[in-house]
Amino acid sequence: MASDLAFDALADPVRREILAVLAGRDECSAGELSAAISRVGRTAVSSHLRVLRTAGLITERRTGRFRMYSVDPTGPAQDVIRLLQELFQSSLDAARDAAESTTGADRRAM
Repeated sequence: MASDLAFDALADPVRREILAVLAGRDECSAGELSAAISRVGRTAVSSHLRVLRTAGLITERRTGRFRMYSVDPTGPAQDVIRLLQELFQSSLDAARDAAESTTGADRRAM
């Protein structure tokens, strides 16, 4: 499943940092990403970009000798976002129901 690859890719903090940088810009070259992410070298950034691209989270556009990367909002990221929204929404609904039932019991006790 494509979302499994996306979740695997998102498990790494460096890849999440790369996505955060890309989300803040339209697109970046690998060199620009390496400059923005100082805790790993350029080779590691390239490896992380390959994982993100394989997972469908980013796109690559070649322009001359450069490869430009950007977030792919139409790929598996949509599945990941939808799943997380559903998970958090059900938790929020359960918390609201619990709070409302507690509030109702408190009113009856008065």
